[in-house]
Amino acid sequence: KREFGKDLTIWGGSCDTQKVLPFGTPQEVRDETRRRIEDLAPGGGFVFAPIHVIQGEVPSENIIAWWETLQTYGVYS
Repeated sequence: KREFGKDLTIWGGSCDTQKVLPFGTPQEVRDETRRRIEDLAPGGGFVFAPIHVIQGEVPSENIIAWWETLQTYGVYS
């Protein structure tokens, strides 16, 4: 993002779907998601989406934490 700036769109990368989303706590999901938004969203061009399919073993409270974090920090103004 630093190198390409506004000329780059990033699709995905909203949270680690292999470790954090399925096995982390809701707070770890919030922290990871917020970090990703803060790193990738400034200047535009960030499409908030998982890189892989969200597996069935992901706890519903982690998906809710992920979504709520997006609603709080992931809105372009």
